[in-house]
This record gives sequence, structure tokens and C-alpha cells, in this order.
Amino acid sequence: MTRASLRLRLALAGAVAICLSLALAGWGLTLLFSAHVERRAVGELETHLDQVLGALEPGPGGALTLGNQPADPRFRQPYGGLYWQIDTPGGTLRSRSLWDWQLSLPALSPTDGLAVLDDLRTPDGRRLLGVERSVVLSPSLGGDPVTILLAMDRTALSEATRDFAEDLLAYLGLLAVALIAAGWLQLRIGLRPLGELARRLSAIRTGDAERLGGNLPSEVRPLASDFDALLAAREAEMQAARRRAGDLAHGLKTPLQALLGESQRLRQAGHAQTAESIEQIVGSMRQHVDRELTRARVATRAGGACSDVTAVVAQVIDVIVRTPAGARVDWDTSMAGPGGPGPTDDLPMQAALDPADLAEALGTLLENAARYARRCVAVDARINKTGAIEIDVRDDGPGLPESALTRLLDRGARLDERGGNTGLGLAICREIAEGAGGRLMLGNAHPGLRARLTLPAARQARGRI
Repeated sequence: MTRASLRLRLALAGAVAICLSLALAGWGLTLLFSAHVERRAVGELETHLDQVLGALEPGPGGALTLGNQPADPRFRQPYGGLYWQIDTPGGTLRSRSLWDWQLSLPALSPTDGLAVLDDLRTPDGRRLLGVERSVVLSPSLGGDPVTILLAMDRTALSEATRDFAEDLLAYLGLLAVALIAAGWLQLRIGLRPLGELARRLSAIRTGDAERLGGNLPSEVRPLASDFDALLAAREAEMQAARRRAGDLAHGLKTPLQALLGESQRLRQAGHAQTAESIEQIVGSMRQHVDRELTRARVATRAGGACSDVTAVVAQVIDVIVRTPAGARVDWDTSMAGPGGPGPTDDLPMQAALDPADLAEALGTLLENAARYARRCVAVDARINKTGAIEIDVRDDGPGLPESALTRLLDRGARLDERGGNTGLGLAICREIAEGAGGRLMLGNAHPGLRARLTLPAARQARGRI
């Protein structure tokens, strides 16, 4: 759940909250409806009680009788659901619906008042709702205290409540769907600034933008401002690091030149071996300084860096063919656009990398290929389906053991221990590629070795790919 999207988590939490709230509301509304139905039933029973009380009249021998029976036919149908009963000192009067049983009443009370009874039951166990009133009759009716009880079957009340709950459930289900959909729409609209923030971050990563900007909602704007400030601070630190690297290189330049002068004097004095050792050490130190300067330059590259791959490849090859290793091999170059091989003038391949950095990376790959090739080195550049630029450098040499393909990209790793090789070339080439957002991969081509340099297209060329 911790890796789920924020939108999904909020949507699930909102849906659960809505369902629980509607369930609680449905339960409460059902209780209110049940109480309302019961109040209506009590009012109906009270009306019937008043009718029964008004219909009392003296009968033969002074006994009370009911002159007019209530109009509801349920009073006359055995166990019809509506019942009346009058307890007097002289006996009990009851409706025909009671048939052969009578309601159990509390002790007679001379006080006048309506009482609601919830604990009445029929002989077969059905619950009844009843109202009771104890009154003292007028002298014309004997002046005795009597208790009048009206009751009705709760089945009808329960059925009404159940029907209401079923109807309410369907309505609440539709309401839940509508509220969840509205909540999801609200989330999409509310979280849209986060999507815009992600798009701007991607634009910074690809070099299409330098800052997030401030045209964002107030809730997100502080985050964007802090991030832009962090970017500015990082750029300032990288610029300072680049300046320090430059100062270091310039500071070492004079001592190294002095060492070379000393090596020349030693050579003239007949100490050729010592002079050669000094020159190798100076060359190694210069390589390290140059590599650090390259790293500093790549780390602070501008977002709009652009280099023509075809032109840089041609320039690097033109330099390498003048070396002994480059002059002894044949060079095969081909450039291709998205639609396959063809002229590069119509669609120049522009990489998001400074030309000097690209020349540094290609120089390492082409020098290694020329050094170990038997007869030929092939350079193939193309634009792949994703719009990135792939540059393959292949030789027809012996290749490498599979275990060494990844290890050679590590700093200081090398197979040839001879000479002044420091093992930094491929590592620096990998760092240049990764600093531009690309990658370097090595693989055996059978025969030979293939080095694939993948670089993102420059911002100016993306609209045409």
C-alpha cells in the first residue's frame, strides 16, 4: 500500500468514508422512520381509544356496554390486528378480534393519562403496540374507575419500516456511486498540479527547462520555490567545483612543465631511463587532471548543450587516422536517421551533449577500437525508436571475456597492464554518457568488440523526430 499512488489511496479512503457515512445515515434514517411510524400508530390508537370511550353507555342492569363499535373492520375479525379492551370493576369488555383471550393489564389506576405499552404479546407470541388510559366514569355511567386498552399488531409497522429500508438502500447505493465519482473527479482536478510538477521535473531532467517556475497553486508553490533554490545552490556549487578544478589544473601546469624540463636535461645528461620514468609520471598526472576537468565540465553542462554527431565523429576519426594505430586499419562509417540509412544533411543527429564532451567519449572508444582491431573499425550512428541517438563502435579484434565487459567500465580497471594506461578512459566515457542522461554498454560482436554509446537527442532536434 505504501507504493500505491496517492490518488488511489485518497480515492479508497474517500470511498470507505462515504460508504460508512451513508451506512450510518441509512441506519439513523431507518430508526427515525420507525419512530415516526410508531408515533403515527400511537396517534391512531389514541383516536380509536377516544371513540371507544365515547361509545360507552349503561346497559341493562346497570352494566356498561359499547353502543357503537369502531368502524375499522379489523376490530370485528378474530385476530385481525386491532384490539380494544375495557376493564371495569364489574367485568371486562373486549372486541371480537380478541376472540377467546384477553390482554394482560397493569393494576387499575384512577389517574387520567395515556400510557404507551411495548411489552404486550398475543398468545402465539406476536408483539403488540398498545395505549392504555385509566379514567373515572361520569356519574351517569356509574362513576367507577375503568381502564381502556387499545392495541395493534406490530407486524404492519415492521413491514413498513422494512420497505422503507429497502427503498432507502437503493437510493443510498446510487448516492454512494455518485459521491465516489464526484470524489474521484475532485481528486483528479485537485491533484492535477502534482502532475504538472512531475512534467516540469521531467523537463528539467531532460534539459528542456532549468527551473520549475512559480505559476503553480499556492499549496505547491513553496515546494517549487524550495526546489528551484536547491537547483540554484547546486549549480553554484558545481560552478565553484569547476573553478576549483580549473585552478588546480592551472596550478599543476607549471610544476609539470618544470618536471618535463628536468626530464629533458636528464636525457641530455645520459639518464634516459630516469627521464622516461619522469615523463610517464607527468603524462599520467596530466591524464588525471584532464579527466577531472572533463568531469567538472560534464557536471555543469548547460541544458541546451548540442553537438552534431556526424561532424564530431568525422573530426575524431580524422585525428585518430594520423596515429600509428589508426593509420593501419580501415574505417567504415554510416549514419542513419529514424527511417533507416540515408543522408544526414536532411536530418542531422544532434545529441544533448557538449561537442568537447562527445569528442572526449568517442575519442576513448575509437582509440581502443583502433588499438585492438585487426583490419577494420566500423562506426554506426542512428536514431532509435525512442528518439535517442545510438553510436556503435565495432572492431574485428579478439573481443573480451564476458566477465570483463562490465568490469572494464569501473574506474581504474584495465586488461593491458603495459604502458602508462591508467584505466580511466572507459570509466570517464561512461560518466560522460550518464551525466548527459545516456549510457555506455560493451558487448562482444563475434568477431571483435562492440561499444554502444546511447545519448539523448538535443532539445532542438526533438521536435523533428
